[in-house]
Amino acid sequence: MKPSWFLLAFGCLCLVSTPGCTPADNQPPAMPKVASGELIRIDSFQSEKIGNRRVDIWLPEGFPADSPYHVLYMHDGQMLFDSGSTWNHQEWGVDEVLSGLIREKKVPPTIVVGPWNAGTGRHPEFFPNGVFQLLPVEHQHYLMEEAKRGGATDLFTTSIRSDEYLRFLTKELKPFIDSVYPTLPGPEGTVVAGSSMGGLISMYALCEYPEVFGGAGCLSTHWIGTFNEENNPVPDAMLAYLAAHLPDSAQQRWYFDHGTKGLDAMYGRTQQRVDSLFRAKNWPASLFFSQVVEGADHREEDWNRRLHQPLEFLLRF
Repeated sequence: MKPSWFLLAFGCLCLVSTPGCTPADNQPPAMPKVASGELIRIDSFQSEKIGNRRVDIWLPEGFPADSPYHVLYMHDGQMLFDSGSTWNHQEWGVDEVLSGLIREKKVPPTIVVGPWNAGTGRHPEFFPNGVFQLLPVEHQHYLMEEAKRGGATDLFTTSIRSDEYLRFLTKELKPFIDSVYPTLPGPEGTVVAGSSMGGLISMYALCEYPEVFGGAGCLSTHWIGTFNEENNPVPDAMLAYLAAHLPDSAQQRWYFDHGTKGLDAMYGRTQQRVDSLFRAKNWPASLFFSQVVEGADHREEDWNRRLHQPLEFLLRF
């Protein structure tokens, strides 16, 4: 049954396809407009891991089809579809890009699930716990104390909660999606993607849950963790974590990129080390891709211009 035809009670959850049904907020944000397909909104998905969360779900044209669907989990769901509803008036344009790829039969029909980020809690939800634990204790304390003082590194407004966020994705949200929609539930049909800190949590998701996700799209991956390259131990901790958690033989698809302007200009050194790590483990080109996008900045409109590349790489037949 097509989900827009009914309201589904699930605890405090309400599934809606128009902004008229809004059990979670008195004045919810307007529904994004999509160029194709259909957008479904869960205004308050009930979670014991991270608290209730808004989730947008995009269904491609022709839904429901006879064959089960691949599913793409994308972080920062409020930025994916409509520049008229985003804080910076930019968007990923996921509906346009993915619809085109599906029509051209470059990728299989795919559902997009976009949980919204937590606002000021975004950084602590997306910074990998496993990496944070590898940082020198004094640096952990420094980051937390600066956050409490509201200093220049005011990023960790709460304790690191990425493990909880991934449990929300894998133990709560994904089982629900698989129960409501006709999906390919295994890793062969499930990928995760995001940019900046969303690139970090996508990397972490694939390392921590390879039995769930079959690929990760990590655009403009924020390897530095904060906003300072000098005397920053975070990149070394990132590499140490990856070295310890990548399997010896390739099983998943990995896509990395970064631009050369803005924050992206700070990622090249670490990304080269990441690329070397994959090459040392003999990761085949069919499962690992990394590129530098000259002139690209740290913005949704830049990610939109190259979005077809990670989608084709991760979702290709």
